[in-house]
Amino acid sequence: MSDISVTFQIRNLDFYYGSSLALSQINMDISAKQVTALIGPSGCGKSTFLRCLNRMNDTITGTRVVGQVLLNGQDIYAADMDLANLRQKVGMVFQKPNPFPQSIFDNVAFGPRVVGLTSNINELNEIVERSLIQAAIWEDVKDHLKDNALSLSLGQQQRLCIARLLAVQPEVILMDEPASALDPIATLKIEDLIAELKQNYTIVIVTHNMQQAGRVSDFTGLFWLGELIEFAPTSKIFTRPDNQTTEDYITGRMG
Repeated sequence: MSDISVTFQIRNLDFYYGSSLALSQINMDISAKQVTALIGPSGCGKSTFLRCLNRMNDTITGTRVVGQVLLNGQDIYAADMDLANLRQKVGMVFQKPNPFPQSIFDNVAFGPRVVGLTSNINELNEIVERSLIQAAIWEDVKDHLKDNALSLSLGQQQRLCIARLLAVQPEVILMDEPASALDPIATLKIEDLIAELKQNYTIVIVTHNMQQAGRVSDFTGLFWLGELIEFAPTSKIFTRPDNQTTEDYITGRMG
C-alpha cells in the first residue's frame, strides 16, 4: 500500500488503563475510502483501539498511549493537536443510537452550527438535506423535520446519528457495532449505507458479526487479548488466513 492511499498509520501502539496493558504493539495501515473491520472476542481491545483513533479514550482518567497514530502523516497524540478539529475529522457512531432529544432538523444542524460551517439558514438547510440524503433517511423524514428525533425507530435513529456526523464533513467514520441494537432489516440498511459511504469516507467498524465483517469490509483485523493477531484483505482473512488462531476464530472453533 502506498502512503497516498493510507489515512491512518498506527505504529507500535501500546495502550494502558492505569498500569494494565490493554493494547500491545499494534501496527496497522488503514486505507483511504475503504472499510476496515475489527473482529475478535469481547474484551480483546477492538473498541479500545477504535477509540484511540479519535482520542475518545482521553475522557477516561488514567489512560496512556505509547507509540504513534498518524492521520494523514500527522501524529494525533502530538501536544499541539486540536482535539475538536480531530473529532470533526474523525467522527464516531456508537452501538446504541444516541440522537439528541430535539427535532430531527436540530440534530443534524447541531454540528454545523457549533463548528460555524454556515453563515445563513439556506446553507444550513442544504447541509441538513444533503446529510440526510447521504445517510439514506431523507425520504423517511423530509416531511417530519420538526418532529422529535426520539420518535424515530432505532434503525432510523442510527441513520440520523450518521447524518449528524456527516453534516460536519468528516474524513473518517468510526463505527462501534453500529447495528448490534438493530433488527435484521435495519441492519441491512446500515450495511447498504456503509457500502455507499465508503465512496467518500474512510470507515473503520468494530463488529461481533463475522458475516457482517465479510459482507461490508475490504480489510479485516483480528484482535486477541489486546494484540492484533492478523490483518489482511478480508477475502484472505476469511479464506486463507496465515494464523491458526484466525482460522479457529473465523470457523467458530474458538472464541
